Amino acid sequence: MIAKRAAEMTSFIVMDVLEKANEMERQGIDVIHLEVGEPDFDTPPCIKDAASKALKDGYTHYTHSLGMIELREAICEYYANTYRANFDPDQVIVTSGTSPAMFMLFSTILEENDEVIISDPHYACYPNFIKFVKGVPVTVPVYEDDGFQYRPSAIKEKISNKTKGIFINSPSNPTGNLLSADRMQKIAELSPYIISDEIYHGLVYGEKEHSVLEFTDRAFVFNGFSKLYAMTGFRLGYVIAPKAFIRPMQKIQQNFFISANAMVQMAGIAALKYASDDVKVMKTTYDQRRQYMIKRLKKIGFGITVEPTGAFYVFANAKHLGKDSYKLAFEILENAHVGVTPGIDFGQNGEGYIRFSYANSLENIEEGMRRIETYLKKRG
Repeated sequence: MIAKRAAEMTSFIVMDVLEKANEMERQGIDVIHLEVGEPDFDTPPCIKDAASKALKDGYTHYTHSLGMIELREAICEYYANTYRANFDPDQVIVTSGTSPAMFMLFSTILEENDEVIISDPHYACYPNFIKFVKGVPVTVPVYEDDGFQYRPSAIKEKISNKTKGIFINSPSNPTGNLLSADRMQKIAELSPYIISDEIYHGLVYGEKEHSVLEFTDRAFVFNGFSKLYAMTGFRLGYVIAPKAFIRPMQKIQQNFFISANAMVQMAGIAALKYASDDVKVMKTTYDQRRQYMIKRLKKIGFGITVEPTGAFYVFANAKHLGKDSYKLAFEILENAHVGVTPGIDFGQNGEGYIRFSYANSLENIEEGMRRIETYLKKRG
C-alpha cells in the first residue's frame, strides 16, 4: 500500500510539459523549450577544470558532513562582500542541491500542523516539502499590479501561534520579480523566522537584490550554484542557519545524505573565486533575452504590468485566452510546438498566467514567439 504522503504529493507540472515535449521530439517534431528553468549555458571552464582536477587529485571520498571548511569559508566571504552579511562557517551546511537543504530544514523546525507562510504564486515544490513533514503551507496571494510582491500587512494577518516561518523568494520563481528592500525589511521585522530562497541571486538586471541576512539574523537562507553558475547537474547547494539549528540539521545530513560530493565542492570553491567574468557574460545575455521576450509578449497580447528584473522568467497574464492555463499550455505545445509552463503549477493565484523562460538562445526565443503569435492568430 502506498503511503499517504506519497500518494497525495502533486506532480511538478512543468515536468509533465517537458516529458510531453520530449515525446513529440522523439516523433521528429521540433519543439522550442521555454518551459524549463535551467540555464542553457555550459558550465564555465574554470569550474569544470576544478572538478576534473579534484577527481584526479583524489577528492573521491566523504567530506565533513557540514561540507568542506574551505567552501564554507568561501560562502561566508561571498555574503560578506556581496551583502555585508556576516556569519560563521559553522552556520553553513553544504548540501547536494538546495532541495535536500529544504528537506533538512523543514524536518528540523516543523512539528505536525505547524505552519509556514508562502506566497501565491510560489515555486511549485514548496508546499510539498512542507506537507511531506506534516506541516501546513499557508498562502498569501500576491498580485500582478503590485509586481507580485508580498504585502507585509497581508502576511501579518496570516500569522498564528502555529506559524514557524515566513517563506520569501526574491528574485522569484515564477514571476521574476524582486522584493524591495523596504518590504523585505518590514517582513524581517515580523515575529517568526524568515526562510529565504536566494537561489536566483546574482541574476538581476538593473536593480539590486537583497539577502534577508542584511535585515535580520533570525533567518534561514537557501542558496546554491545551479542557476547563477549553470551547474544544475553538479547538485550543489547550501543552507545558512542560526547556530542553534545547525546540529539538528547536521544529524539529518549524516543519516540521509552523509555529505555533498567532494569533487563538486571543489568546483563550488572555483565558482565563487574565479567565475565572475563568466557570470557577467551570462547575465548580459539573459538581459538581452529578457528585454526581447517582454517586448514580444506584449506585442502578441500577453499582459505584463510590472516587468520582471530577476531570474530568467516572465510570468505573463493570459486570462484573455481562457481560464485554464493547463489546457492553454498544452494547446500551445501541441499546436505551436513551444513548451511553456501553466500558471496553475505555482498555486491557485497563478491561474490564468503562463510562465515563459528565457533560458534559451535568442534565436530560439524569436522562433518560439513567432510560432505562438501565428498559432494564437489562427486560434482567434
